[in-house]
Amino acid sequence: MTTSVPAANTKRLTPRGAKTRAKIVATAADMMYVRGVGMTTLDDVVAASGVSKSQLYHYFADKDMLVRAVIELTGERVIQRETDALSHVSTIAGLKRWRDALIQNNALRHGAYGCALGSLASDVADHDDVARQALAQLFGEWQDLLAKVLQRFKDKGTLPADASVEQLATGLMGALQGGYLLARAAHDVAPMGTSITMALDHIDSLSAR
Repeated sequence: MTTSVPAANTKRLTPRGAKTRAKIVATAADMMYVRGVGMTTLDDVVAASGVSKSQLYHYFADKDMLVRAVIELTGERVIQRETDALSHVSTIAGLKRWRDALIQNNALRHGAYGCALGSLASDVADHDDVARQALAQLFGEWQDLLAKVLQRFKDKGTLPADASVEQLATGLMGALQGGYLLARAAHDVAPMGTSITMALDHIDSLSAR
């Protein structure tokens, strides 16, 4: 289950109110992913979502509260996607297909915007500790999904008994996020492919041992 961050006025919403709030958050999430948090103003969100400023402030007291709601929504999207992609992976070939799908998806934008969670982390982690903790927990959930895959390798005997699935999952997550960052800087997914592939090659070398 993904983490939840505090947000304003989420209790006792009418169906119409819940729909309006969800529209605001979804619009803000899409804009912040493309533009970044700093370059997305509340006025931008109001204009793009078609709500009034008073409606936005009814649900969110300030921008920080809206950003926290964006983190929650983005986390739900990413963790669900990764759960679907990784829940049945039990071979190196399966992990390579997972890698290929991520790279192919990022290639549609030429790597321009990077990881949705990683982009949020770089924008808010230094000035909003609540948001930082929520993002850290989401990255932890993502890493746990990778660790479960590696544990399945270990249970099958594909990985040696002394292999640390936690450390390998940390390394793989680091390669993934670093790859996203390099692809974003270069507007080219090739560095992302190289980074993740090197991590997978290391895991594969342990299985060969």
